[in-house]
Amino acid sequence: MQIRELTIPDSYEITPKQFGDDRGVFLEWYRFDRLEETIGHPLSLAQGNTSVSKRGVVRGIHFADVPPSQAKYVTATHGAVMDFVIDIRVGSPTFGQWDSVLLDDTDRRAIYISEGLGHCFIALTDDATVSYLVTSTFNAGREHGINPLDGDVALDFGMDADQLLLSPKDTDAPSLAEASASSLLPTWDEARAYYDSLNKGN
Repeated sequence: MQIRELTIPDSYEITPKQFGDDRGVFLEWYRFDRLEETIGHPLSLAQGNTSVSKRGVVRGIHFADVPPSQAKYVTATHGAVMDFVIDIRVGSPTFGQWDSVLLDDTDRRAIYISEGLGHCFIALTDDATVSYLVTSTFNAGREHGINPLDGDVALDFGMDADQLLLSPKDTDAPSLAEASASSLLPTWDEARAYYDSLNKGN
Protein backbone atom coordinates (compact mmCIF):
# COMPACT_ATOMS: atom_id res chain seq x y z
CA MET A 1 0.00 0.00 0.00
CA GLN A 2 0.98 3.60 -0.52
CA ILE A 3 0.62 6.13 2.31
CA ARG A 4 0.61 9.86 1.54
CA GLU A 5 0.41 12.68 4.08
CA LEU A 6 -2.34 15.16 3.31
CA THR A 7 -1.98 18.94 3.46
CA ILE A 8 -3.37 18.80 7.00
CA PRO A 9 -0.55 17.54 9.27
CA ASP A 10 -1.23 14.19 10.97
CA SER A 11 -3.71 12.96 8.36
CA TYR A 12 -2.95 10.45 5.61
CA GLU A 13 -4.40 8.91 2.46
CA ILE A 14 -3.86 5.16 2.16
CA THR A 15 -4.08 3.51 -1.26
CA PRO A 16 -4.03 -0.30 -1.17
CA LYS A 17 -2.61 -2.56 -3.86
CA GLN A 18 -5.42 -4.64 -5.33
CA PHE A 19 -4.98 -8.15 -6.69
CA GLY A 20 -7.68 -9.09 -9.17
CA ASP A 21 -8.44 -12.21 -11.14
CA ASP A 22 -11.48 -13.94 -12.60
CA ARG A 23 -12.76 -14.63 -9.07
CA GLY A 24 -12.74 -11.00 -7.93
CA VAL A 25 -10.35 -8.81 -5.93
CA PHE A 26 -8.20 -9.14 -2.80
CA LEU A 27 -6.56 -6.29 -0.93
CA GLU A 28 -5.18 -5.31 2.46
CA TRP A 29 -7.20 -2.26 3.52
CA TYR A 30 -5.52 -1.91 6.92
CA ARG A 31 -1.96 -2.76 8.00
CA PHE A 32 -1.12 -1.82 11.58
CA ASP A 33 2.62 -2.10 10.98
CA ARG A 34 2.70 0.17 7.92
CA LEU A 35 0.59 2.78 9.70
CA GLU A 36 2.74 2.56 12.83
CA GLU A 37 5.86 3.21 10.73
CA THR A 38 4.18 6.36 9.40
CA ILE A 39 2.64 7.89 12.51
CA GLY A 40 5.21 6.72 15.08
CA HIS A 41 3.00 4.59 17.32
CA PRO A 42 0.60 1.65 17.05
CA LEU A 43 -3.14 2.24 16.97
CA SER A 44 -4.96 0.90 20.00
CA LEU A 45 -8.26 0.14 18.32
CA ALA A 46 -11.32 0.25 20.56
CA GLN A 47 -14.40 0.29 18.32
CA GLY A 48 -15.58 -0.32 14.76
CA ASN A 49 -18.43 1.71 13.25
CA THR A 50 -20.40 1.51 10.02
CA SER A 51 -22.77 4.07 8.51
CA VAL A 52 -24.99 3.73 5.44
CA SER A 53 -26.08 6.99 3.79
CA LYS A 54 -28.27 8.23 0.96
CA ARG A 55 -26.72 10.38 -1.74
CA GLY A 56 -26.29 13.93 -0.46
CA VAL A 57 -26.10 13.00 3.23
CA VAL A 58 -23.48 15.04 5.10
CA ARG A 59 -22.14 13.68 8.38
CA GLY A 60 -19.94 15.95 10.49
CA ILE A 61 -17.94 18.01 11.23
CA HIS A 62 -17.27 15.86 14.30
CA PHE A 63 -14.42 15.77 16.83
CA ALA A 64 -13.73 14.75 20.44
CA ASP A 65 -11.89 16.30 23.38
CA VAL A 66 -8.10 15.86 23.57
CA PRO A 67 -7.01 13.74 25.32
CA PRO A 68 -7.81 11.06 24.36
CA SER A 69 -9.99 12.24 21.46
CA GLN A 70 -10.44 9.60 18.77
CA ALA A 71 -8.20 8.74 15.85
CA LYS A 72 -10.06 7.29 12.86
CA TYR A 73 -9.18 4.96 10.01
CA VAL A 74 -11.99 5.27 7.48
CA THR A 75 -12.88 3.51 4.22
CA ALA A 76 -15.91 3.07 1.98
CA THR A 77 -16.90 -0.56 1.45
CA HIS A 78 -19.77 0.26 -0.92
CA GLY A 79 -20.50 3.30 -3.06
CA ALA A 80 -18.56 6.52 -2.73
CA VAL A 81 -18.07 9.43 -0.33
CA MET A 82 -15.92 12.52 -0.33
CA ASP A 83 -14.17 12.46 3.02
CA PHE A 84 -12.87 15.66 4.63
CA VAL A 85 -10.30 16.25 7.34
CA ILE A 86 -10.49 19.70 8.90
CA ASP A 87 -7.77 21.24 11.05
CA ILE A 88 -9.58 22.59 14.11
CA ARG A 89 -6.50 22.70 16.37
CA VAL A 90 -6.18 26.28 17.56
CA GLY A 91 -2.65 27.48 16.88
CA SER A 92 -1.98 24.98 14.10
CA PRO A 93 -0.28 26.39 10.99
CA THR A 94 -3.20 25.02 8.96
CA PHE A 95 -6.00 25.96 11.38
CA GLY A 96 -9.34 26.25 9.58
CA GLN A 97 -8.06 24.53 6.44
CA TRP A 98 -9.16 21.17 5.06
CA ASP A 99 -8.18 18.42 2.66
CA SER A 100 -10.26 15.63 1.14
CA VAL A 101 -9.99 12.08 -0.18
CA LEU A 102 -12.42 10.23 -2.42
CA LEU A 103 -13.30 6.95 -0.74
CA ASP A 104 -15.05 4.46 -3.00
CA ASP A 105 -15.38 0.78 -3.89
CA THR A 106 -13.16 1.17 -6.96
CA ASP A 107 -9.81 2.46 -5.68
CA ARG A 108 -10.70 1.37 -2.11
CA ARG A 109 -8.63 4.07 -0.46
CA ALA A 110 -8.72 4.81 3.26
CA ILE A 111 -8.00 7.94 5.27
CA TYR A 112 -6.31 8.17 8.66
CA ILE A 113 -7.33 11.13 10.81
CA SER A 114 -5.39 11.67 14.03
CA GLU A 115 -6.75 12.81 17.36
CA GLY A 116 -7.90 16.42 17.55
CA LEU A 117 -8.85 16.81 13.90
CA GLY A 118 -12.35 17.36 12.55
CA HIS A 119 -14.00 14.78 10.29
CA CYS A 120 -16.84 15.08 7.80
CA PHE A 121 -18.04 13.33 4.66
CA ILE A 122 -20.71 13.61 1.99
CA ALA A 123 -22.27 10.55 0.35
CA LEU A 124 -21.90 10.72 -3.42
CA THR A 125 -24.02 7.62 -4.06
CA ASP A 126 -27.04 5.98 -2.49
CA ASP A 127 -26.25 3.30 0.08
CA ALA A 128 -22.76 4.68 0.56
CA THR A 129 -21.31 2.45 3.26
CA VAL A 130 -18.48 3.80 5.39
CA SER A 131 -16.56 1.77 7.96
CA TYR A 132 -14.41 3.33 10.68
CA LEU A 133 -11.83 1.83 13.02
CA VAL A 134 -11.43 4.16 16.00
CA THR A 135 -9.13 4.36 19.01
CA SER A 136 -11.68 5.13 21.72
CA THR A 137 -15.26 4.20 22.39
CA PHE A 138 -18.06 6.71 21.94
CA ASN A 139 -18.42 9.14 24.84
CA ALA A 140 -21.30 11.56 24.27
CA GLY A 141 -20.03 14.07 26.82
CA ARG A 142 -16.72 14.46 24.99
CA GLU A 143 -18.08 14.53 21.43
CA HIS A 144 -18.62 17.85 19.65
CA GLY A 145 -19.47 19.27 16.26
CA ILE A 146 -18.98 22.22 13.96
CA ASN A 147 -21.58 23.24 11.41
CA PRO A 148 -20.47 21.66 8.10
CA LEU A 149 -22.02 24.59 6.21
CA ASP A 150 -19.81 27.14 7.99
CA GLY A 151 -18.77 29.61 5.31
CA ASP A 152 -15.39 30.21 6.93
CA VAL A 153 -14.50 26.53 6.59
CA ALA A 154 -16.10 26.40 3.12
CA LEU A 155 -16.15 22.68 2.48
CA ASP A 156 -16.74 21.94 -1.21
CA PHE A 157 -19.48 19.31 -1.31
CA GLY A 158 -19.88 19.46 -5.07
CA MET A 159 -23.68 19.65 -4.77
CA ASP A 160 -26.26 22.40 -4.52
CA ALA A 161 -27.45 23.22 -1.01
CA ASP A 162 -30.94 21.83 -1.72
CA GLN A 163 -29.38 18.41 -2.46
CA LEU A 164 -27.75 18.12 0.95
CA LEU A 165 -29.25 16.11 3.81
CA LEU A 166 -28.05 17.02 7.30
CA SER A 167 -29.13 16.17 10.81
CA PRO A 168 -30.41 18.92 13.13
CA LYS A 169 -27.49 18.07 15.41
CA ASP A 170 -25.04 19.09 12.69
CA THR A 171 -26.90 22.17 11.43
CA ASP A 172 -27.34 23.39 15.03
CA ALA A 173 -23.63 23.00 15.76
CA PRO A 174 -21.57 26.18 16.23
CA SER A 175 -19.37 27.72 13.56
CA LEU A 176 -15.61 27.27 13.81
CA ALA A 177 -15.27 30.83 15.14
CA GLU A 178 -17.99 30.28 17.75
CA ALA A 179 -16.45 26.99 18.86
CA SER A 180 -13.06 28.66 19.16
CA ALA A 181 -14.47 31.60 21.13
CA SER A 182 -16.11 29.21 23.60
CA SER A 183 -12.85 27.23 24.06
CA LEU A 184 -14.50 24.11 22.67
CA LEU A 185 -11.69 23.31 20.24
CA PRO A 186 -8.49 21.41 20.92
CA THR A 187 -5.25 23.33 20.65
CA TRP A 188 -2.21 22.56 18.54
CA ASP A 189 -0.09 22.28 21.70
CA GLU A 190 -2.54 19.87 23.36
CA ALA A 191 -2.61 17.69 20.27
CA ARG A 192 1.19 17.69 19.88
CA ALA A 193 1.65 16.79 23.55
CA TYR A 194 -0.77 13.90 23.19
CA TYR A 195 0.92 12.62 20.01
CA ASP A 196 4.28 12.81 21.80
CA SER A 197 2.91 10.77 24.70
CA LEU A 198 1.71 8.08 22.29
CA ASN A 199 5.06 7.99 20.52
CA LYS A 200 6.97 7.72 23.80
CA GLY A 201 4.73 4.85 24.84
CA ASN A 202 5.60 2.94 21.67
